[in-house]
This record gives sequence, structure tokens and C-alpha cells, in this order.
Amino acid sequence: MDDPTYHDLGDHTESIQIDFDPSVIGFEKLCAIFWRSHNPCGRSWSHQYASLLFYANDEQKKTAEATRDQVAAEKGALSTRVVPLGRFYNAEDYHQKYMLRRDDYFLNELKRYYGENDVALMHSTVAARLNSYLAGYGKLETLKKEIDAFGLSPEARERLLKRVGNR
Repeated sequence: MDDPTYHDLGDHTESIQIDFDPSVIGFEKLCAIFWRSHNPCGRSWSHQYASLLFYANDEQKKTAEATRDQVAAEKGALSTRVVPLGRFYNAEDYHQKYMLRRDDYFLNELKRYYGENDVALMHSTVAARLNSYLAGYGKLETLKKEIDAFGLSPEARERLLKRVGNR
């Protein structure tokens, strides 16, 4: 990134990096989801929680700026900035899969596969999906379609289905 305040990890911004397949979902659609998923007019009280939309190339920059301008036309002045993607640093292992780590039952369920290997857990698609369901995202219909791939015990399957179904 060109902004030197975001290079130093001592003055970092918490963010996520999304790897996506453009044949499945385009960058423009991801931008639309991004703009709907937060208050782009709200001001951050620190660099750590700044609202930023990163782009990786000129095409993404044009798309990000165009979607920003559409949102600004509707909402007025925005605090969210569009900035070039620089070096991305993963958060410490203990920050990964936060909701899953707070739920000993499901965390122990996955430790049957990963043991104490935090790196494997961090990169696990199943752990990511489970984390999102535990955080309150995802619909029961979607869970029913994918739960077989999770490798959960019958008890854990029922517990997760009940939890998501009761929302």
C-alpha cells in the first residue's frame, strides 16, 4: 500500500483477505456485499478499525471506486477508503476462528482431526464454515446441504443443526 501508516504492524488495520474465483463471483459483487455489510459513513476511532476496501490491480481499483461512488451518491460523504492492497499479515493463531475457539464442544470436535495444530485449523474450510455458523451466519437450509462434508460426529451434527435452526 502507498499509505505508510498501514505498513507498520504497530499501527495496523484489522481486515480480512478474500480469495475468490471470478468464474463463481465477481469482484463487483464482492464490493456490493462489502458496502452493504458495514456503515461506510461511520468514522473509525483508530487505524486498527479503519474501514478500507483493498484492490489488487487497476481493474479492481476502477470497480472499487465506481461502487464507492455509487454508495456516496446515495449516502453522502463516506469514511471508507479505497486503497491498494499491500502486504497482508495473518492474525496470530489464537485470533483465528474466534467463535469456534470460544465453543469448547465444537473446537474439541475438530481437534479430533487437527489435534493442537493451529495452522491446520486456521486453514481449514470446515473450521471457517463452522465458525460462521457459530457466529450466527448462514441458514439452516445451507447447513443441511453441506453438513455431511464437515465430518462431525452424529451428536455434533445434531447440536449444530439445532443451534442454527433455533435462530
